[in-house]
Amino acid sequence: MKFVVPMAFSHPTHYCTLARVAESTGWDCVAVSDHVVHPELIRAPYPYTPDGTPRWQPDAPWPDPWVAIGAMAVATPKLQFFTNIFVLPMRNPFLVAKAVGTASLISGGRVALGIGVGWMEDEFELLEQDFKTRGRRTDEMIAVMRKLWAGGMVEHHGRFYEFDRLQMSPACPHPIPLYAGGLSEVALRRAATLCDGWISDIHTTAELREIVLRLREYRREAGRADEEFSIIAAASDAFDADGIRRLADLGVTHYTTMPWLLYGGGMDALEGKLAGLRRFADEVIAKVRN
Repeated sequence: MKFVVPMAFSHPTHYCTLARVAESTGWDCVAVSDHVVHPELIRAPYPYTPDGTPRWQPDAPWPDPWVAIGAMAVATPKLQFFTNIFVLPMRNPFLVAKAVGTASLISGGRVALGIGVGWMEDEFELLEQDFKTRGRRTDEMIAVMRKLWAGGMVEHHGRFYEFDRLQMSPACPHPIPLYAGGLSEVALRRAATLCDGWISDIHTTAELREIVLRLREYRREAGRADEEFSIIAAASDAFDADGIRRLADLGVTHYTTMPWLLYGGGMDALEGKLAGLRRFADEVIAKVRN
């Protein structure tokens, strides 16, 4: 089991310090979230709360994920990084491939790309990307980026992206895992067939059991059952070593939590967050690994 610290809603000035302490206390990964802007009026309901209200306030910080990951990678020698999640079809695939490939190269292969298709149509319009085709474009963007990362002259002739032979340099000497989020059948199939892992929302252990079974079935159908596949999960009912071991038994490979919230801390005080990182490492991570 790997342990993941989400940076969502933390101030960007905390990132490097949190990353250094996380690494030194036994955490494995840091996850960085993504939005570009927060419109005052949002037309679409947020899909992961009962009433459609986002879990954050309009002034919640959303730094550029790849700038943030680059800074933390320089500050730590071993910590791994991924996005949870990056709204892929809101962007140009060439620019995404360049940013992620550069981050992977500079970090020595410690970067994965966690993607989602997005839900906020307002944000797509501001970035001049089509909202209605976002799922189909995501699938094709995955193919485009994998070609670009491989190096050498490549070409692509698809439904949404078309280009003759070209080269993106330098090539990526390290594999860049792709994780996909989402709960719909289409999203789960995308994760299982086109990607290397799946990223959860917040679920109960029972819910995760059912989702993992579906993912395994989709992997089997795609002929990928024997390949490594990551399950990155946050659980609403597993906070101690025994609960996390039960998740591992289900097939969860990465456990995600903001430990400072478990001990009564908030999002603003850096010292409280550092104390939460250290306490969880001592009281939970050490026991899981013993």
